[in-house]
Amino acid sequence: SNAVKEMVIAAMFLASRDIISGVEWVKANARDPEIAALTEKEKKRFAGTEIAGKKLGIIGLGAIGVRVANAAKNLGMEVFGYDPYLSIDAAWNLSRDVHHVLSLDEIYSKCDIITIHVPAIESTRGMLDATAISKMKKGTILLNFSRDLLVDEHAVLSGINSGKIAKYVTDFPNTVVSGHDHCLVIPHLGASTEESEDNCAVMAVLEVRNYLENGNIHNSVNYPDCDLGICQNPRLAIYHKNITNMISQFTNVIGKDGHNIVELSNQSRGEIAYTMMDVEKPFSAQLVDQLSQIEGVFRVRVVKNEGGR
Repeated sequence: SNAVKEMVIAAMFLASRDIISGVEWVKANARDPEIAALTEKEKKRFAGTEIAGKKLGIIGLGAIGVRVANAAKNLGMEVFGYDPYLSIDAAWNLSRDVHHVLSLDEIYSKCDIITIHVPAIESTRGMLDATAISKMKKGTILLNFSRDLLVDEHAVLSGINSGKIAKYVTDFPNTVVSGHDHCLVIPHLGASTEESEDNCAVMAVLEVRNYLENGNIHNSVNYPDCDLGICQNPRLAIYHKNITNMISQFTNVIGKDGHNIVELSNQSRGEIAYTMMDVEKPFSAQLVDQLSQIEGVFRVRVVKNEGGR
């Protein structure tokens, strides 16, 4: 997440200050004996704006979004964040100076720079479309270092033509925006650092271990984050549909079997939900079978069946 954060910060500088055009001009005039004098004459062509004091809107305050928010705040920006599913861990790590807004429209209407950091799921696919862009301030800088499917890039080009978007920076090359004068297209370098590759490998091992030993889920593609801490009591994990009355059915079966629930966590993502429960004493295979037979349950996993009182 740090590697992507650094790329987002770099993208804000590149979009605000015409650094790339300036470097290209120097390359083109590298052999001109008058380059020093020409520089003083031509540099005004590449003048830009500072990001300090600008309003940054962040859509999605996960691991990357929080890092971007904190870094931008330290650079003197006024930061607005939108995330209706803000996790406790993210909230703890987020600077208290970040404005937590309740609607995307507030991000669109207030912010000079907007960056998106959400997963590509059915509800977010193409979320930055013509309607969203029409609500943005004139001259907005738009960044996408999350997923290519989140942004309708034909709408981006229309936004550039209308003046709504000054610059679009993306980490996902394609034939729609690549080569456009107002688009900075980077060849998917967001996490391409030596440190990031090492950190990703370590993180993957730790997350798989945490899942196997404790049932906790972090950074899953199709399941929500869910964490019940270190497993110290008998623990069940239930994978099920995100429909009404599931929790009450689980607790009813467990209660009838003579178990008291010590702790419970239920999280959902779209149509999928995940529930973990710690109980006071070891449970029977019959209890697992009863839970598995509840309509809407995909799987019941025994994380641990020892300990407790």
